[in-house]
Amino acid sequence: MYEQYYGLSEKPFSLTPDTEFFYQSFTHQEALNVLLVAIRAGDGFIKVTGEVGTGKTLLCRKLLDGLEPELDTVYIPNPYMNCNALLDAVVHEMGIADRLENDNYMACINDYLIANARRGRSTVIILDEAQSLPEESLEAIRLLSNLETGKQKLVQIVLFGQPELDARLAQSSIRQLQQRIMHAYQLQPLNRDSVRSYLLHRVRSAGYRGPELFDNGALRRLYKLSQGIPRVINVLCNKALMLAYASGEFYVNSKHIEAAAADSQLQ
Repeated sequence: MYEQYYGLSEKPFSLTPDTEFFYQSFTHQEALNVLLVAIRAGDGFIKVTGEVGTGKTLLCRKLLDGLEPELDTVYIPNPYMNCNALLDAVVHEMGIADRLENDNYMACINDYLIANARRGRSTVIILDEAQSLPEESLEAIRLLSNLETGKQKLVQIVLFGQPELDARLAQSSIRQLQQRIMHAYQLQPLNRDSVRSYLLHRVRSAGYRGPELFDNGALRRLYKLSQGIPRVINVLCNKALMLAYASGEFYVNSKHIEAAAADSQLQ
């Protein structure tokens, strides 16, 4: 729509988790560093939480791209499933469903992990939207985290979830799982200064090479309305660019942001 008008190769504020648009804010880069270091150290269990729209799924995809080739990954994007369904998804992602006998998932997974370790390979299971895991499935995750040799963990588990995940893990019935978490990180929204850099990064990544598209008034309103939440920023900026284009203007000002917010019922 407005891409050619602004000299863009694609829309800069899409909601899809494209790692080419990953913005290295302090909180996102620190979270990524914690994840990579903890996984390389074989620390076993890691948790990342953040409010809706703070970029957990994009961070998750960036982590998958950054893991070393000797690591085998199992990625479960939507783990809202019962225990057997979750374990079935894990064995399918591992490519060992044909080895499953009598629904003995743990034995099948354990054999695979031991064989992997003997070949010098490690396995990482990554679950996005982990706050939606039923209690029985959280117990299955705990049992998976028990798989180890006398010297090392056979599998590392990373949970990405909304803050509700903390409340789930605090329940007395699954406190043993909480105790196994070696590293925990909470993603924060972007601060006021980071919003400007975030916008510049997104439009540059989409091919824009001109002066800043969003004036100071637009930036002030954008930060106030979004509170630094990247998903909300993306929604507002995409609509604001369309509005500026439709009105024959080039730069985005506060009135475009206000109109985008009204259309999104964010005022």
